[in-house]
Amino acid sequence: MLEVWSLPFMQRALLAGLVMALLAGYYGPFVVQRGLSFLGSGLAHAAFGGVALGLLLGLEPLWVAVPFTAAVALGITWVRERTHIRGDTAVGIFFAFSMALGIVFLSLKREYTAEAFTYLFGSILAVAPADLWASLALLALTALTLPLWGRWAYATFDRELAAADRVPVALDDYLLAFLVALVVVVAMKLVGLLLVAAFLVIPAAAARQWARTFLGMVVGAVFVGVFSVFAGLLFSYGYDLPSGATVVLLQAFVFTAAALLFRRAS
Repeated sequence: MLEVWSLPFMQRALLAGLVMALLAGYYGPFVVQRGLSFLGSGLAHAAFGGVALGLLLGLEPLWVAVPFTAAVALGITWVRERTHIRGDTAVGIFFAFSMALGIVFLSLKREYTAEAFTYLFGSILAVAPADLWASLALLALTALTLPLWGRWAYATFDRELAAADRVPVALDDYLLAFLVALVVVVAMKLVGLLLVAAFLVIPAAAARQWARTFLGMVVGAVFVGVFSVFAGLLFSYGYDLPSGATVVLLQAFVFTAAALLFRRAS
């Protein structure tokens, strides 16, 4: 099977998948530990509204989806912090609004477009160089946030105490929401909006079964993501299966095995 990696499209798919594994492993534990797992699904559906708008206007959908989804993420965060509405309710409102907009935008585009289905279901084997560069740019941007990781982790476990220590928790909430939105948009082209939330949540949830520290949870989530991408691409290529779905199914298998194993061990 080693000759598989000599194919250019498999090389691009592997590199893009590994970058997304790093990004999902980095941000996923914050999403899971803060109880925002529904946020990933909500932002994925919000991104669909941006994709549909891009298709309607004849523009590159990815570049329209980025500001559209970022605006939705910031709107969800604002509603959570400035009103009495719970976070999952705010996500649900924006979720429905963005999907409705997307449906309206697609209905206004009279001719049939197959590209919408690419974003719905994803195709990591068809990743284009532009998509790969976008994921690498996001990885570079994420690297710049490493000095903030400590205070993000602090606020994740004790928000009130972090605020009392003058940590700008509200500003960090907006920043994290913005960055997670970017991850969702980039990952959507690879695994599809129907699975992107799973890619963000499942590796972190699996790592939580055995990790004893938050840093260990991040490292474990990255490991699960890298393993599932590598094995999933091989498995999907060998058995002619949808690549994105295969990767997510492997992540779910790892989570189930970890939950059963460490439940018995405890």
